[in-house]
This record gives sequence, structure tokens and C-alpha cells, in this order.
Amino acid sequence: MPSLPYTLFYFLIALLVLITFHEYGHYWVARRVGVKVLRFSIGFGTALWRRQRDADSTEFVVAAIPLGGYVKMVDEREGEVAPADLPFAFNRQPVWKRTLIVGAGPVFNFLLAVLLYWAVFMLGESGLKPLLGPVAADSLSGRAGFQEGDEILSVGGDTTPTWGLALTSLIEKSLVDEKVVL
Repeated sequence: MPSLPYTLFYFLIALLVLITFHEYGHYWVARRVGVKVLRFSIGFGTALWRRQRDADSTEFVVAAIPLGGYVKMVDEREGEVAPADLPFAFNRQPVWKRTLIVGAGPVFNFLLAVLLYWAVFMLGESGLKPLLGPVAADSLSGRAGFQEGDEILSVGGDTTPTWGLALTSLIEKSLVDEKVVL
């Protein structure tokens, strides 16, 4: 069983990946529809790292509290906007552009989920092999001829590379059939 520090570390990594993809969705769509992005931040609070190419480009920030993030766009409702930036202000965009920007974060998270599920399916399922432990001679398994170390390769014709699949298939087949071939 993993210890608490490992669990928290991997939870933090997963959270940062989700936040980054979510905020990148807002950022990417805002840039594509012509809205000026002032800051792309992962985390809140004190900036630990920041990068800005020049005064007119987006400032990228990694902040101390990794429990969220934000994309700050030019917007008259948040403060003074230079006259040259007014056509690029979020609040001056048509509703369809603002809707695309706001919806892009969740859409990017959905696309990330699809990508990760695809990767898991392409790499295969990892799990424990269905190997039998000690088998008592007078048990049902012992009388059927099973021995310690035997591997369950299939249940009722369904291949079972892991214990999870073996148990699921065994339960399904035993509910339907009187005899289950292993």
C-alpha cells in the first residue's frame, strides 16, 4: 500500500495536469479568436517562476499554491485598457467567441480523458496474473485437479490475463451456465 506522501505527490501531479490542460484550453481558444491574454497562471499566490518574452506578450506563471489556475485576458470590467487593446478585450467580443473561450477549459479536460483512456487501451491492462495459491486436496478446486501455481488462462472461452477479468468472467459464466470450463 502506498504511503501518504506518495499518494499526495501523485494526487498533486494529477491535479496539476488537469489544471494545466483546463487553463490551456481557455488560453488556446482565446488566442485563436483574437482576445489578448495577459497572464497564464498555474497556481495562486506568490509566483515561483515567471516568463514573459516582451511587454506585449503573455506572462506565464507557476505560483506557490497549486490548487487552481487562471487565464487573465484584457477586459474593461477588470481595469483600464489601453485604447490599442480595446478590439482585443474579452468583454468586447461577440457572445459566440466568449462562449467558446469559457467552454474550452472543460472541453480540453474531456479531450485529455479521451487521450488517456486511449493510451491505457493501447498499452493494455496491467494487473496480477490469475495464478492459484495453495489448493486444499479435499476442496472443490482440489477435486477438480487444480494445483498451486496453475494459471487461469480462460473462463468459458474468454481469455483472462488478470485476476479482475478472471473473477468477473467466472461470476458472469457461473450465473448463466451450470458448468464453467476453465
